Amino acid sequence: MSRHVAIVTDSTAYLPPQAMERHGITAVPLTVVLGDVALEEGGAISARSVAQALQKRRPVTTSRPAPELFAGAYRAAAEAGAEAVVSLHLSAEFSGTYDAAVLAAREAPVPVRVVDTGMVAMALGFCALAAAETAQAGGTPDEVVAAAEKRAGGTSAYFYVDTLDYLRRGGRIGAAQALLGSALAVKPLLQLEGGRIELREKVRTASRAIARLEEVAVERAGTAAVDLAVHHLAAPDRAALLAERLRDRLPGLGELHVSEVGAVIGAHTGPGLLGVVVSPR
Repeated sequence: MSRHVAIVTDSTAYLPPQAMERHGITAVPLTVVLGDVALEEGGAISARSVAQALQKRRPVTTSRPAPELFAGAYRAAAEAGAEAVVSLHLSAEFSGTYDAAVLAAREAPVPVRVVDTGMVAMALGFCALAAAETAQAGGTPDEVVAAAEKRAGGTSAYFYVDTLDYLRRGGRIGAAQALLGSALAVKPLLQLEGGRIELREKVRTASRAIARLEEVAVERAGTAAVDLAVHHLAAPDRAALLAERLRDRLPGLGELHVSEVGAVIGAHTGPGLLGVVVSPR
């Protein structure tokens, strides 16, 4: 008989609460610091309050969870009957979250496999769901990790931001940083590549950038069976319209999640973010 495997992720997966409850997934929160006040993502701090702080140019920073939070999650999983844990996290290029999980795993009461998915937002969330489904079907830890890594390998994330300034401030731009001089004058379309944020193309207007975001997602999905997520920050109407257009254009569409990103991602992208995650099944 396969061992019972628990799934742990972090708050940047932005999984719907009902999906987390249904699959028994635990999310460890990252921290957002507004001025001199540190708050856990998913708690008292909201993405909207972060957006407002950024617009007023108030200092906003983020930090990884303390290893003790992961240790508590691993202990709780063991106490609930898990014989192993698979812990799936956002790209180590963005955060020290993976390192904190590795530290906690060394002292855990059950074996813990910590995975840097290279993903973030629902790109990470879809990996956690694939892992949880495999665990619920009786998969071994190796099989659970393989399911998550396979989902990560096929998943693509694209997003539009009104300005690269917030990404520049947080040092999250990667290779796009060399193009800041010209890119700040246009509307950038970015993608997640190798666990980093890369500039995909530069577009002259916001409306054209959003149209290109739709086209890129449709091209990536093709006619395959895919799950989709549309993310935004302080742009619900844009997100709803994009989701409707994608629903009409993707014959193989399975699940479609539309949600506002949390405070951590919002702190680095700024208001106006619009993103699409395409995850083949």
